Amino acid sequence: MSDGLDYLVLEAGLGGEFDATNIVPNDLSLITTIDLDHQSFLGNTVKEIARTKMRSVDTKMLIGYQIHDEVYATALSVKEELKKEFNKNILIQTVKEFDKYSLNKKFASYLKTNLHLVIECLNDLKIDIDEKIFDEVQLFGRCQKIMPNITIDVGHNPLAARVLVKEFNNKKINLIYNSYADKDYKKVLKILKPIIKQIIILDIDDKRIVDKNNLLEICKSLNIIVSDLKKIDKNEEYLVFGSFLVIEKFIKDMGFDEK
Repeated sequence: MSDGLDYLVLEAGLGGEFDATNIVPNDLSLITTIDLDHQSFLGNTVKEIARTKMRSVDTKMLIGYQIHDEVYATALSVKEELKKEFNKNILIQTVKEFDKYSLNKKFASYLKTNLHLVIECLNDLKIDIDEKIFDEVQLFGRCQKIMPNITIDVGHNPLAARVLVKEFNNKKINLIYNSYADKDYKKVLKILKPIIKQIIILDIDDKRIVDKNNLLEICKSLNIIVSDLKKIDKNEEYLVFGSFLVIEKFIKDMGFDEK
């Protein structure tokens, strides 16, 4: 490892034992919320995905907020696997309190749970920190308001959709959306339906993007009104939801990158 470093923090791409970051021995692995995503790479079930991610652990895993109980059971089975296969003595620690720290109310619920995981990580490393330093942190595209009535979020899977339904509870939003073809966009739209007033499909010229006709058929089956975006109405609430590609296209088209 490079000289002079006290800590090296790496974010895994898709995560798991096959991720490029796994070439670096790790002392502490943070396990964020696991749900179905990237199935072709990680596995077809929550258990398989959790196993693939956790088999990258070398020393200790710190498990954050989870919505599936099998994640915890999988951690125990992976611990036994790694012991038998590589003689690793993995430690498992679970974060159980997610309202322990007074974090800025502007943060979306999933950011708060992730921050609790981060703070527990710092505690584990015996790094003293005042959680107030997080108050002014700006995370691009993470349930971020770029205008009082415009929120952008780069989540593009069912887990992110469930979180956004909670964030916009009792509201109706104009959804500006598109999706990669390999994502479960039908499930995403089904989850978001209770908060959708109408949907605007953002046209994107990219071979990875789903055929627009597929989205139109799904909207029709879900009775979601499809509309065009002519201009932003200051009296309406907008959610721009999709990958970084979707968000960046919207920002460029609307001229926000020039402000």
